[in-house]
Amino acid sequence: MKIIIIGDGKLGYSLADSLSKENNDVTIIDKDPQALRKAADYLDVMCIKGNGLSTSTLLEAGIKEADLLIAATTSDEINMVCCLTAKKLGAAHTIARIRDPEYANELTQLKADLDLDMIINPEHAVAGEIARLIEFPPAANVEVFKKGRVVLLEMRLTENMSIVNKSLKDISEKGIKGILIGGVLRGDDVIIPKGDFVLLPGDKIFIVGRNSRIVQFCKHIGVYMPKIKSVMIMGGGRIAYYLAKYLQEMEIKVKIIEKNKDRCLELSELLPKALIINGDGSDETILNSENLDSMGAFVAITDRDEDNIIAALLAKQYGVKKSIAKISRENFFDAIMNLGIDNIVSPKQITANFILSYVRGLKNAMGNPVDVLYKIMENKAEAIEFTAGKTTKFLDVPLKNLKLKEGILIAAIIRKNDIIIPHGSDVIKEKDNVILFVKDKELTDLNDIV
Repeated sequence: MKIIIIGDGKLGYSLADSLSKENNDVTIIDKDPQALRKAADYLDVMCIKGNGLSTSTLLEAGIKEADLLIAATTSDEINMVCCLTAKKLGAAHTIARIRDPEYANELTQLKADLDLDMIINPEHAVAGEIARLIEFPPAANVEVFKKGRVVLLEMRLTENMSIVNKSLKDISEKGIKGILIGGVLRGDDVIIPKGDFVLLPGDKIFIVGRNSRIVQFCKHIGVYMPKIKSVMIMGGGRIAYYLAKYLQEMEIKVKIIEKNKDRCLELSELLPKALIINGDGSDETILNSENLDSMGAFVAITDRDEDNIIAALLAKQYGVKKSIAKISRENFFDAIMNLGIDNIVSPKQITANFILSYVRGLKNAMGNPVDVLYKIMENKAEAIEFTAGKTTKFLDVPLKNLKLKEGILIAAIIRKNDIIIPHGSDVIKEKDNVILFVKDKELTDLNDIV
């Protein structure tokens, strides 16, 4: 596909990296020559110095033949106008990054008025991710399928868990029904396990199932999932606002610490039920005075990676059960996770997952489209949700009769209100949602699994 990205900031660069690796023809437009130089040096993309609002620049980039334009500048308004202009010039599809909460209630109307195909709000997406991590405290990562009806949970195994040193077949026979361990990360090895696979301490496992079933499974293996009742948030930006709204819906008390006094006043008006503190959240004295040790979770989401890391580590020292830090520089992920922070979230990676899902779907608009895609196992594998359609070649065929390609596992089938953890006699029917674990492949069609 021919894809044009306007804006070569952190998000634009990350999207260009991900999309170019999937054999798309990617062009980046930006006014900053230094940013473009980095993209030209490290990515397989075409770079154009210019204004994404300019018709001549868009024509130079090949907008008339573009399958997709993504406007990812720091300005919501510029992004909207870029998409509107691109559609007028012949772009087939457009995506705009729109972040301002003031637009949150108008997104449906904006999509219609501007003929946008998709709107992405990284801060809102990150807030949703953090809220899910707080809902499932033992999880290292949580993703959702079918609008939250099915959960993918990542967890690291320890010596005291009852499933350690047991095969998946034994666990299935003696454990909770309705869940599937679909992937294992052992060191650097990505494994799509079979029944005789034995779990070991230190493995990261990826579990699929309904919320309630996963909670039962955690209890069964000796993992306590207490409800978090209070959260301290360091940083009062857009993510904090969206996160506080999520947490208040979950009946969790929220305390936000923000340096900027004017922003504190804004948050006090926007979030009357939250406690807003004007101060430096990276200052141990302030955290101590605000009773950090009594919090159920601590979330560091300032724009400064170093402050987020230090504060999250400090929270663990004070005995906070769940500490979460937002990190922009993904090359430090492994080192940071080894420090003892419970969860690291990356706005760039979360946003890239949304865009990749959409692009894979466009590539196969007439077949069995990709609904949701997540990069998992340190980006070495994928969890994908497809919708089976009339073009699916193996409808009503028992799964035991399908010869699946190596590195592919059918993890779950969602049929109306039923969630099926499949066995050999189960079949895929038209309109089913099918969740797959995939290693070393980039699927764009459900038919590609056989």
